Amino acid sequence: MKTVWRQAEKNLYFPKGIQLVDVPPMVFLTLVGTGDPNTPTFATQIQALYALSYAIRMSLKQAGTEYTVYPLEGVWTTLDGSRDDHLNKAALSYQIMIRQPEAVTEAYFQAALARTLIKKPNPYLDQVRYVHYTEGQALQAIHVGSFDTEGETFAKLQAWLDAHDRTKRTTMDDYQHREIYLSDFRRVAPEKRRTLLRYRLA
Repeated sequence: MKTVWRQAEKNLYFPKGIQLVDVPPMVFLTLVGTGDPNTPTFATQIQALYALSYAIRMSLKQAGTEYTVYPLEGVWTTLDGSRDDHLNKAALSYQIMIRQPEAVTEAYFQAALARTLIKKPNPYLDQVRYVHYTEGQALQAIHVGSFDTEGETFAKLQAWLDAHDRTKRTTMDDYQHREIYLSDFRRVAPEKRRTLLRYRLA
């Protein structure tokens, strides 16, 4: 039976309004970068993550495990402290990632990487890392629309934190928030994009 994350894990990815969620330990393939994401560099980094993720999916399918590839995610901050309406995109610092099934080990990742380097060369493949990460309790909501208007949804999340006397903490050590791209922003019009925004809670 094929596992479809959109159906099997609705509580993690499709909250109704603002929602508290306990995020379990997960395995990711990750890439670190800086600068404006509206560049060919960022697009090439995304391609590297997807090439590896689909190579792993094909290998697991041959072994009898079928699933849909998880969505692209990113954790973000800025090097100069700029935010929202005054965001300096050139100063963005990020780690983009794609979750992997629990069955994917470090050795499995290395084998897929070796195959992909030959079949689909990409200058960022050798920078991809295999990471175990536990986010724990988090607050999340879906933002519909352009990335430039995410501040509206972040303001609602912050208002919830203030009302409930809770605080956020950094995620992946230094990043301010997580974005999970439920829509493929390479193909979906900005006004129709659905992005899950998540704060890790202290």
